[in-house]
Parts: sequence; C-alpha cells; structure tokens
Amino acid sequence: MASQPEHLHFLLIPLMSQSHIIPLTDFAKSLASRGPLVSMITTPKNAIRLKPLTDYATRENLKIQLIPIPFPGQQVGLPEGCENSESLPSTSFTKAFLDACSLMQESIENAAKNLDPKPSCIVSTNALLWTQNLAQNLGIPRYVFQTVSSFTLLCADRIGKVLRSGWPEDLEPVLLPDLPHKIEFRKSQLPERSSRKGSDDQWKEVQDLAAGTLVNSFEEMEGWYVEEQKKHIKNYWDIGPVSLINNIGSSGTAKNDDHHSLKWLNSMKPNSVIYACFGSLCHLSFSQLREIGLGLEASGSPFIWVIREPDYSAEVEKWLKDEKFEERVKGIVVRGWAPQVPILSHSSVGGFLTHCGWNSTLEAVCAGVPMLCWPMFNEQFFNEKFVVDVLKIGVRIGVETDTKVGEEEKALVESEQIKAAIDQIMDEGEEGEERRKTARKLSEMAINAIQEGGSSYRNITLLIQDVLQLQLATGKANEF
Repeated sequence: MASQPEHLHFLLIPLMSQSHIIPLTDFAKSLASRGPLVSMITTPKNAIRLKPLTDYATRENLKIQLIPIPFPGQQVGLPEGCENSESLPSTSFTKAFLDACSLMQESIENAAKNLDPKPSCIVSTNALLWTQNLAQNLGIPRYVFQTVSSFTLLCADRIGKVLRSGWPEDLEPVLLPDLPHKIEFRKSQLPERSSRKGSDDQWKEVQDLAAGTLVNSFEEMEGWYVEEQKKHIKNYWDIGPVSLINNIGSSGTAKNDDHHSLKWLNSMKPNSVIYACFGSLCHLSFSQLREIGLGLEASGSPFIWVIREPDYSAEVEKWLKDEKFEERVKGIVVRGWAPQVPILSHSSVGGFLTHCGWNSTLEAVCAGVPMLCWPMFNEQFFNEKFVVDVLKIGVRIGVETDTKVGEEEKALVESEQIKAAIDQIMDEGEEGEERRKTARKLSEMAINAIQEGGSSYRNITLLIQDVLQLQLATGKANEF
C-alpha cells in the first residue's frame, strides 16, 4: 500500500492538441520532481515531439515515461498521419478527431492494467470526458486538468445563466452578472459551445464525478475567481504557471540561445521590441498578414514577427521579397517556429501581440510583458477581458467576432488599427508605465507561487496527499 509520494504513479492523458499537451508535459515535470512516477499517454507521432520531455527527465533524474498508443484516426475517416489537432486539414474533421481520441479508451485501459506499478490516479485535460469512465473502470480517481483560467470558468457559468434567460440581440454588449469586475460580452465573441443553451450539462456531470480539479494558474492572480470556484467544486487547486518548472533545476530546458532572433534582441534597447506571434491553430489570410506587416512597420517600433505554418505561403514570401519588406523595416521576420519563452523573457521585449491563448497569456505574465490582445476563438476573448479589464496589463486590438478554429478571419483588421494599438501598448507615459509596473509585479507573484512554500507548490502537495489518502482509504493501492 502506497504511503509515500515516491510510491505513487500518476497517469497523465492530454487531448492530442499542443494547447493541452504542452501544459500537461510541464505539469509532469513538476509532479515527478516531487517523487512520484509519471506516465504520459501519447501517440507515435506525438511521442517524437515529446522527446525533450524524456531528455529532461534523464538530465534531472526524474521518473517520467511515455506510453505511445496507436491513434485510431483512420477508423473515423481522418487522413493518415493526423494524430493531433494541428495536423487536421480543416475544421470539418474536428468531430472525427474527437471521436478518434475517445476510441483510445480501450487501448489505454489495457495498457494501464499492464503497467507496473499500477496507476494511482488519472490526470486528464478537461476536454476528455470519457476519461472519467476510464478511471472508474480502473478503480482509481480522476483529476481534471483545466487548460483555462478560473476567470474563464466563472464567465462561462455566468454566460450560461444569461443564455437560459435569453440573450438579447447582438447589438450591445451584455454585462455578466455577479462578478466583481465589469465584464461584457457580445454574443459574436462567444465560443460556439458556450453560445448554445444547455451545452454544459454533460461537462458539469463529469466534473462532479472527478476527485479534484487542477488549474494552470495561481491564486494570487485570480483571487476572487478561485475562491468562488472553491465554493462549488471540491479539491479545486491552482498549480501553475506550470511552464515555470523549466526555470528550475540543474539543467532546465534547451534555451535556444543560438536562435537568430535572440541574438538580434541583444542589440535592442530595453522594453523597445514588439513580439508578434499567433497560436498554432490560428489561420490568417494573406490579406491580414500583409496588414499586420504594414501595421508593425508603421508603428516605428522594432519587432519580431513570427509567421507560422500553414500561413507562411509562397504568396506571403513573394510579397515580402517584392516589397523588400525586411530590408526597409526595423524588425525581423521568423518563418515557422520561434523560441517564444526565451524571447518574451528577454529584457528588450516590451509588448506581445498575441492571440490570447491561455498558454501564451501565462507565458507573458511570467515574463512580465504587457499584451496587445487579438483574440480569435475558443476562450481567447475571455483571456483578453481578463488581461485588459482585470489584470490591466493589456490593450485591445478591437476584434469583436469569434472565428472558428482554423478558419480565416471574418473581418480584416487594418494596419492603421494595428499601429494605433501598438502605439498604446508601447506608450511611455503614465498609463503605459503603470501597465509595465503591474506586469512586473504579476511576474514576481507567479515565480513565488511555484517555488517551495508558494501557493501552487502547496497545492501540488495537497494533490499528492489526496491521492495517498484515497489509496489508503480504499485499501486498493496498486491493485485493480
């Protein structure tokens, strides 16, 4: 019977999407650093991308292992090789992708029964409702890993109340009830699932069955919203920002110091550079990319502009070359991937033009960098309102309409609008300085939260203790 953390075995299951895999990977490092064995479910292609995790475990002498499970994509009509959401050819395959994820249950269950030692619990990301049934079949508790903030969860609940009473026409924004901040939404900004009546019933039912909920955030940043959630959800623990584990330890992660963008940053003045980068699922048209480039140029601020796949096209490259864009601007264009965390952490970066994905938002908070918010879909409008209206460390680009994942924008944001927003975020007056000061304070709070004695560190201790107590109470430690 397990009585110490090193005898525990955590089985982690992410949705096969980078926005879920990345934070759960970092959480695996945090857990393993406390003693338990951590196994992470993956697929053959995703396992290749997770090699840095096993390399990290080897360097830090941590007990972390990957368990590759064949991805049944072709059974549901997905093209061969599609094993994560970023590889889907279009959004029309999203349902099939989620169906394929759920079809992994039997294979995971069989693999779990053959593990030695047996798993003590499951930690799975919030989208995988079927993992609650998996946990019950294995006779172990399941903990939900939320890839969104407490603020977002509370707003979604309030939006549900408004929808039940009838959302007015989308002419004026609606003030969400019973929140300490003035938070307004237009219906056009809501994620598709959130805008449907009764859509959260199944999610709530599964949530109520979970042994606890883990949130990739920290209490000092979301105070009231965390306390409100604790009134209704048992064992509700903030355990982040999980990405900061990479700043701890003897070797950390690869710093990518040789990337040309970081070398270029070394020649820039402090807080002078705009870093512009959108998430792996955001798709921008050539017309929109051109407006971004022209807006960055017009701002006069030096910049790093990342154009990710699949947006980097022959048409984009032709425009860059025909216009001699890179020769005439005070910035650099990165084609494909860039080391985002080291860039944001560089002293020369003074603003982040972002899609407001939660991982990117937290990375900016940890780095103490104000944000220029350009939300597109899912919970990104929630994150924008949190950054601008609650934390007060960002400004809006002014987008009012949600775009479906992977689809192009519905309304073009013109270069003049982008320039004006950049000017605002880089403002050297009293308002701009107050934003930067607040951002620096939040960064210090985030770092303190994950260190020994900090709130998130303590909450991971509470999680480990809870798993131990559940095993002792059932008398089924390491047994099915």
